[in-house]
Amino acid sequence: MSERVAVRKTYKLFIGGKFPRSESGRSYIVQDSNVSLASRKDARDAVLAARAAVKGWAGATAYNRGQILYRVAEMLEGRREQFVALGVPGDEVDVATDRWVWYAGWADKLSQVYGGANPVAGPYFNLSAPEPTGVVAVAAPEAPALLGLVSVIAPAIVTGNTVVVAASPAAPLAAVTLAEVLATSDLPGGVVNILTGRLSETVPTLAGHMDVNAIDLTGVTDAELAADLEAKAAENLKRVRRPADHDWLADPGLGRMTWLLETKTVWHPRGV
Repeated sequence: MSERVAVRKTYKLFIGGKFPRSESGRSYIVQDSNVSLASRKDARDAVLAARAAVKGWAGATAYNRGQILYRVAEMLEGRREQFVALGVPGDEVDVATDRWVWYAGWADKLSQVYGGANPVAGPYFNLSAPEPTGVVAVAAPEAPALLGLVSVIAPAIVTGNTVVVAASPAAPLAAVTLAEVLATSDLPGGVVNILTGRLSETVPTLAGHMDVNAIDLTGVTDAELAADLEAKAAENLKRVRRPADHDWLADPGLGRMTWLLETKTVWHPRGV
């Protein structure tokens, strides 16, 4: 019997809950594995998928979103050794899993903390409630590969937003493996979309896209590119989170959730 040749894995994109290759057919090698090299067309397709998922995800109950994020943590726990085999330290996988649980716990609490009844001088109820911004583009940090990804994705989706993530070209294997976790975690297709390849190719398309409502530039290390992306984002008044050094092991706080919230205020006559 001849020696069996193992099936070589190609790490594909994650768009709309599916794993397509880049429409350009391009790929690059990372750790002896083929990784899809996303194009501008792939970025536009990811935005379409994210926009299509907004209504259902934002309309889901906060309790349901929390359940799904907790399910992600369960699935990530079960794939711990797979991430370790890719070079992600075991301690980092543990912290990333715990972070999913932490954000899951905030799903049904943010409206209580950041919403409520406002005192007004008149016979009215004045109520404020936080709502998601919409489609969020994210340039993920290079390191820590898994924890950095979780720390930029989880706070965006727990509040009802959908995301298009441009993974760091230096750490795509953890990103696509995380996509495999998400695909088996009851997360609706299109809520999270992950692109691998050059940030300089995909992120400008996302920054200038008129159907993207906010952009997180955390993973952009080139100051000239960051300035260009901010200028593109200004064309449709996107919210922008600028690049900054961050201690990913520290308490994440609420900032990454609250910057992606809109506040709706409703007036209603008070009954007799």
